[in-house]
Amino acid sequence: MIKETVTRQATGVKPAILFIGSQMATGGAQRVLLDQAAWFYEHGYHVTAAFLYDQEGVHQVWQEIYPFPLVNLNICPPGGRTNPLRTFSGLPRIYRFLRNHRFDIIETFSHYANLLVLPLAWMASVPVRVGSHHGREANFPNLLNRLHSFIISSSITTCMVAVSQQVSSYAALEENIREDKIIVIPNGIQAADNRLLAPSQPVALRAELGLQPGAHLVCSVGYLTEQKGHRFLLEAIPLVIQKYPGTIFAIAGDGPLLKELKGQAEALNLAGAVIFLGNHSNVADLLSLADIFVLPSLWEGLPIALLEAMGAGVAVVASQVDGVEELIVDNQTGLLVPPSDSQALSQAILRLLEEPEFRVNLGQQGKWLVEKEFNQDQMCNLYRNLFENLLEGRQ
Repeated sequence: MIKETVTRQATGVKPAILFIGSQMATGGAQRVLLDQAAWFYEHGYHVTAAFLYDQEGVHQVWQEIYPFPLVNLNICPPGGRTNPLRTFSGLPRIYRFLRNHRFDIIETFSHYANLLVLPLAWMASVPVRVGSHHGREANFPNLLNRLHSFIISSSITTCMVAVSQQVSSYAALEENIREDKIIVIPNGIQAADNRLLAPSQPVALRAELGLQPGAHLVCSVGYLTEQKGHRFLLEAIPLVIQKYPGTIFAIAGDGPLLKELKGQAEALNLAGAVIFLGNHSNVADLLSLADIFVLPSLWEGLPIALLEAMGAGVAVVASQVDGVEELIVDNQTGLLVPPSDSQALSQAILRLLEEPEFRVNLGQQGKWLVEKEFNQDQMCNLYRNLFENLLEGRQ
């Protein structure tokens, strides 16, 4: 396969790249994968995107959106849970897929994809095998964590990309991954769509959310799991609406804690103040109305939801964790609060509601930072340079 790669380069044909993640679902890692695949496709590369299974039954919808092949390797039924027997029975199918398509480069996008696919790519003689690390993997068994570290640190993996300096340090110090195998490439997003909404759209959105004239909108976007810390946001709301009645808190996203969080909101008497939107079809429109974005996470890599909010010029309040600190300079590009601290969340939100000029300036500074240092072109050019250098080293 290396000979074929050299032949392609000699004839000016760009490499074939496979981007592969664990599950088809709404999430930051999936967004990075698809955006990166689209960028390389637009720049003339032979691109395929694949996932181990379709968690939310979105394969057909996604394939209609993207012009490159999108493959469901189907090691688990839609909406189901993986099990060891089905996972292992799917490995030969993944190997044949890799062997038959003769990719030059593979990039994996989660601990599970690193663990399962990189050894198969090595066995299938894919020349360049790049893992990635987007932050701590929740409930990842210790045995699998040790195996993952071995796979990344060995010759099975060419290198691993960490999405922030904090993630890189965590991988080296806590997961014992060889430092010389780790390369930091921060996440990046496309420039925010600065088009004006049609006159009817803000009115319709405000009506949908129940926003009264002059009322404030605070939003949060993320998968509803323990990691994302939404319960601390809910605990922070009573103090805010006591001072600013009519403020709406919109939480976009789905996940296993949805029922529990709705129960918590009811117990806190937050009816009318909190709206659970599920997987919202257009987060950009939601951000266009938002006064404040809150990320109450307990840990993060370099969160796409936060990048998108800052890129849209929305003032942000976020937990002082991991890669978040590489995005937010406290009181300059956002407000940082200790994780799991509902009181601090309340006070930060109240400060931004009480100081509109400061809030607007905070949003503008955050937008400038994202456009300058965390844009998609910058991220993908770094990946392109990495891929090309690694391919040249394999000749």
